[in-house]
Amino acid sequence: MYLISNREMLHHAQRSGFAVPAFNVHNLETVQVVAETAAELQSPVIMAGTPGTFSYAGTDYLVEICQAAARRYNLPLALHLDHHETLDDISAKVRQGVRSVMIDGSHLPFKQNIQLVRDAVRLCHRYGASVEAELGRLGGAEDNVVVAEGDSFFTDPAAAAEFVDQTGIDSLAVAIGSAHGLYQGEPKLDFARLSEIRQQVSLPLVLHGASGIPEEMVQRSIALGICKVNVATDLKIAFADAVKAYFLTHPDANDPRKYIAPGKVAMQAVVREKMRICGSIGKL
Repeated sequence: MYLISNREMLHHAQRSGFAVPAFNVHNLETVQVVAETAAELQSPVIMAGTPGTFSYAGTDYLVEICQAAARRYNLPLALHLDHHETLDDISAKVRQGVRSVMIDGSHLPFKQNIQLVRDAVRLCHRYGASVEAELGRLGGAEDNVVVAEGDSFFTDPAAAAEFVDQTGIDSLAVAIGSAHGLYQGEPKLDFARLSEIRQQVSLPLVLHGASGIPEEMVQRSIALGICKVNVATDLKIAFADAVKAYFLTHPDANDPRKYIAPGKVAMQAVVREKMRICGSIGKL
């Protein structure tokens, strides 16, 4: 198998009433856990990486590792560019084999966002890569990008219809109250707004910042049109907590194969649970 776009994955999810989980990966171990669990549970899955992740791991390494996972498990995998902002960066990674892209112009004025996204679509579609874009802006922290609560804003349903029509994107990330990173208190999602967006646009919708959102909220979002659910922080916390706990009981440990193992087990539990919540198990 090889790396694919997420286009057909998300349309399958939309037709069947579930969501594809997208897990932010950072290294070999994360990819191993997500791929192994997806193959075991027969769940479609997306591996996502921010610009910081690709800089840390190396695009060539990530592409080869994900391709190896796809071959090992005969698994259709989408390696996804999460929150990428420049065409030059996207072009270089698409040329190296990435076929699933998020171009993030949410920080730009509406018309400039449209122009940037339209250019990204023109570039990516030449290579058969799918394109996701964001309208509205999520608060919270993603890598080195921090958006204060006062600078976040929700997706306008009427503007969403124009945005989709003018850009030709394959999926739309919506801002309805979710946020990147950890939540202070229980999240409040604007389901009425999500329903209005769904009435205005027919393509698959994406929920960012799903870590920490209660199960019933995620599933209600899926029922209202969310076809891709992004998970990052929950995986990182599970991994870090398990590795730290191992060192507390094994303070002299120095073999990464041993102290990383409990972190992988902890991440696998998160991946299983998110696939269950998304309803993607057995949908491959």
